Amino acid sequence: MSSECSTEGTVRKIASFDDAARFHGHVCPGLTIGYIAAKTAIEKLGTERDIDEELVTIVENDACGVDAVQVLTGCTIGKGNLIYQDHAKQVFTFIRRDNEKAIRISLRSSFNIDDIDPEVIKLRPKVMSDTATEEEKKEYMDRMDGISHTMRNIPAEEMFDIRFVDVKIPQKARIFNSLKCAKCNEMMAESRARVQNGEYVCIPCYEEYTRGW
Repeated sequence: MSSECSTEGTVRKIASFDDAARFHGHVCPGLTIGYIAAKTAIEKLGTERDIDEELVTIVENDACGVDAVQVLTGCTIGKGNLIYQDHAKQVFTFIRRDNEKAIRISLRSSFNIDDIDPEVIKLRPKVMSDTATEEEKKEYMDRMDGISHTMRNIPAEEMFDIRFVDVKIPQKARIFNSLKCAKCNEMMAESRARVQNGEYVCIPCYEEYTRGW
């Protein structure tokens, strides 16, 4: 089931949190961060879910929230319009190609899920180290669900810094010729091929040479 928002008189359908949770497999605060960020971006950019690279999303982490971003925006690695930057930051940039509008949404340093339910601080080490009892695991998941529910009722502006930005819009995805690796005989895109001893090899087969710099 999707929710609807109105932007400049236009009703836009947005995938529900339940849709995101089904895709991800469970409910957690991380998924909720991505959901709220993506929902906010869709509303403020006045856009729809992507079909064929009309949107581009740049995510600066590989955490749970990215799954919600994919469900809501339709941006995926396979289509080439979900770009991952390994910065380990809860920061998301959403871009419309048609009007070049872009919005950057970053989690505020002042926002801490442990402030919503401090009891999770006691349970988390046990759950993460797999020493929690079944009762403690259930309590932890119940509390995670409760934190997520509370987060979804907090104004996005209290959780995130939200601002329109100027960005260089990434190129659309390209299709490259394929080459056969001279070592493993598997096919690879020529754009990622390496040359070794005068032959094309794939990245896993390439023997890196370094002298320490």
